[in-house]
Amino acid sequence: MSKVQLIAIMLNLGLLGVIIELIRRGRLKEKYSLLWLFSIGVMLLLSFWRSLLHIIAEWFGIFYAPSLLFLVAFLFLILISLHFTVAMSGFAEKNKRLAQEIGLLKHELEKVNSIIK
Repeated sequence: MSKVQLIAIMLNLGLLGVIIELIRRGRLKEKYSLLWLFSIGVMLLLSFWRSLLHIIAEWFGIFYAPSLLFLVAFLFLILISLHFTVAMSGFAEKNKRLAQEIGLLKHELEKVNSIIK
């Protein structure tokens, strides 16, 4: 087992431990953790099963197979960024709608208060 392979395995196991701890403490919701757990599983599979790593690297035309692990990690970061961007866009829309509803409710409350006085 090469140094790069050992480092990749150790980093993935460390990240797996961090993700599980965040889930256990309730700081990371399960629906967001699935993408993390899936990608850690893929990275561990590629780290342990080196011949699969070489086959996929050859198929993509990558000369140094362990660099495929870093490519997979980079692609994962792009996917997670896209996922959170979509989630944030939804939250921004909900936030705008809630602010509008609060404004309408304040206006109604002011109308009721002016009638009572």
